[in-house]
Amino acid sequence: MPVLDNLQRMLERGQDNVLLRFSLGNEYFKAGDLPRAEEHLRAALQQDPHYSAAWKILGKVLAEAQRLAEAVEVFERGIEVAEQRGDIQAAKEMGVFLRRTRKALDAS
Repeated sequence: MPVLDNLQRMLERGQDNVLLRFSLGNEYFKAGDLPRAEEHLRAALQQDPHYSAAWKILGKVLAEAQRLAEAVEVFERGIEVAEQRGDIQAAKEMGVFLRRTRKALDAS
């Protein structure tokens, strides 16, 4: 995967920043590597806890991993962050994911 390889090389060269960590997390999520996706998304959120896109993808990673209660918490926090930043689209998207995740949690 050339994109992942390039991003990983950037990290190895010390170019650690929130956008790089988010990009790595998103690419690992798309590749189905949930543990590595979670690792990089959490690193992005440590660097910038107000990065709403990272909250959204982290919630999706946790939901995909069937860690539904954690996913609910992440989506709730992500919605708060997005609303504080005026990122209405991200808040709406996370609201949809939150409802789906709660429904799956209730069914389990």
